[in-house]
Amino acid sequence: MTDIKIKITDRDGVLHEIDAPTDMNMNLMEVVRSYELAPEGTIGICGGMAMCASCQCYVVSDHELPEMGDDEEAMLSEAFNVKDNSRLGCQLHITEDMDGLEVELAPEEV
Repeated sequence: MTDIKIKITDRDGVLHEIDAPTDMNMNLMEVVRSYELAPEGTIGICGGMAMCASCQCYVVSDHELPEMGDDEEAMLSEAFNVKDNSRLGCQLHITEDMDGLEVELAPEEV
């Protein structure tokens, strides 16, 4: 399998059901950018280095995701609008295990 289905609710509350490739080493932030689900310049500002939290999302589904690394944990400890189910999209690499994943993009920090 090379594509999985992911449901992403954008910052306007619109649900998008998308196909995400598992064979391109993409992360969730890159998928959001490629489908233009957030305005240019509002997501992935640091380029996916876990340094800005602009790609923060809330994991809605009950998927078993990789544990949070130290950089991600540190960034979320300083971010706004953080919830118990917050993750940085740039730290979630798309794998077949994520088929059916549901996330909601966190509000833009202003």
